[in-house]
Amino acid sequence: MVSSSLLARTPKQLGEALRRYRLQLGFTQTLLARRTGVRQATISQIETGQGATRIETLCAVLAALDLELTVAPRSQGSDEDIEDLIG
Repeated sequence: MVSSSLLARTPKQLGEALRRYRLQLGFTQTLLARRTGVRQATISQIETGQGATRIETLCAVLAALDLELTVAPRSQGSDEDIEDLIG
């Protein structure tokens, strides 16, 4: 069973959330890459929050994991979260 939701404010947090869902589904990075039409290295980069990812690629990964992206006002975050976003 896949858990309901995770909060992700940074690329690293988003990658970790996607990795958790992938593992809960029993998918390897290679299988997810095949389902999305990208290289396994791209899945690895997304999951570690490294490199730039095209929005189309991110949408394909979300679809392959049967997830959707919800945009909502930020709840109270830490200064570290903001620093992670802006570099």
